[in-house]
Parts: sequence; C-alpha cells; structure tokens
Amino acid sequence: MALDPRELLQVSSDDIDTESSPMGGTRRQRTQRLQVGIFGLAMMIVLVALADIIISSAEQNRAGVPEELPPVTTEDLPPPAPRDPLVEAGVVPNLPVDGAATPEPAQTPAPSESDVARPTEEAD
Repeated sequence: MALDPRELLQVSSDDIDTESSPMGGTRRQRTQRLQVGIFGLAMMIVLVALADIIISSAEQNRAGVPEELPPVTTEDLPPPAPRDPLVEAGVVPNLPVDGAATPEPAQTPAPSESDVARPTEEAD
C-alpha cells in the first residue's frame, strides 16, 4: 500500500479535541510540553549532581589542609642587599649609601694621536 501525501496533510481526529481544557491543546502540543518538562527535570537533576560533586571535592580538599599553619615571618631571613637598577645598568655612578664619601670621577682615556684630526692644507 502506497502512502498518499494528502492523507498525511489531513488533520486526524486525534489532533482535534472538542472538549479540551484551556491548557490542553492538541495532542502534539501536550507531547511537546511533556518532553520539555521532562528535559527540564533531567537538567535540574544533572545540575544538582554536579553541584554535589563540586561541594564534596571541596570538602575533601579542605580536610587535607591542616587546621593551623605556623605563622610566616621574615625575621629568619637576612635583609636583602640594597639594589639600584640604574647603577646595575651603568647609567649613574655608584654612589655610597651614607653620602659621606664623594664618588671618584670617571677617568676618560686621553686621546691618542690617531684619534686627533690633523689639519689638512688647502692648496690655493
């Protein structure tokens, strides 16, 4: 028996409710609402299960941490040496911290004979 497309497009008597409640709708609408409701409930169950897994994992991690940790102090560490990034980069001379001594002037090398420009004689 071959299917007639006109039969498929016709509305069956199952889809028409003469005595339907206000929210009843057609059979397809009721089925769709039921599917959406079941899907919503399933998603809520999945979300609650996921939250439970996260909370139980956090409690296990919290149980592994000791209640009181010793206080962290820096008294046991030696004080860091004073740093001057400009001095390390060679931008400014190394000045003493107390300022009592004067810095030695930087010695520049004397120009050699090869560095001195010799005057050239212009021919008339």
